[in-house]
Amino acid sequence: MFSTVLAIVGSFIGSGALGGTPIAQAAGGALGADATLIAPAVPAFGVWSVIYAGLVAYACWQILPARAINERQRRLGYPIAASALLNAAWIFAIQAGQLALSVAVIFVLVAVLAWIFAICVQTRPQSRVEAAVCDGTLGLYLGWVCIAAAANVSALLVSSGFSGAGLDPQWWAVFVLAVAGLIGIGLAAGGRGRLAPAATLIWGLAWVAVSRLGGELPSAVTAGAAIIAATCVGSVTVVLRMRGRHGMQVRRRAAVSGVAA
Repeated sequence: MFSTVLAIVGSFIGSGALGGTPIAQAAGGALGADATLIAPAVPAFGVWSVIYAGLVAYACWQILPARAINERQRRLGYPIAASALLNAAWIFAIQAGQLALSVAVIFVLVAVLAWIFAICVQTRPQSRVEAAVCDGTLGLYLGWVCIAAAANVSALLVSSGFSGAGLDPQWWAVFVLAVAGLIGIGLAAGGRGRLAPAATLIWGLAWVAVSRLGGELPSAVTAGAAIIAATCVGSVTVVLRMRGRHGMQVRRRAAVSGVAA
């Protein structure tokens, strides 16, 4: 996991968290809060600090000798290292002003994080600590990168001179936000109501709404679409989580009844 630690440190520095150019101001401000209709307000980017802290905690936890015999962690090791390296590559592409390259990298990153998410869903953590530092952190990571990907694509289109092909940009924004909402619902279904991916997706969508209601690029239509998407993701996630817990309780009662009989 040494490569993971190096990638995380590199990403943390490259993001501007320790000085330098923050992501929102890099690439000529292409990802700034008022650059596109899909861009979230600046405070939204603070979630990177939470994700990086979680990844560092995971790397420190995972490097302990006992994890070497954990089959689940052996399956997750290489994908997680790849995600950290891709994240670093994405940040440096943004810092270099290479938006097209950054879009390609972030789509690969989303795919790798989806792979990681599938492994986490298919296998069970052995402790609450593992569930928190591994499943929780990686779920937050996936949810936020989905929103970052949408903002990244929008930034590339706008910087390339795309004006909507005859369609009001607001409706393009509504379409993109609807896709983000459907992805969130898909993650909720696939993860049986896992909260972490939904939390950062909703976080990002909420800050898109804030930016469109109070920023220099106002759009009530876009803000409304972001709020609806966030509400749908949150509602579906909660319902599926409650169903999952109810089903687990039913199975436990059935098991206890079977033993008693």
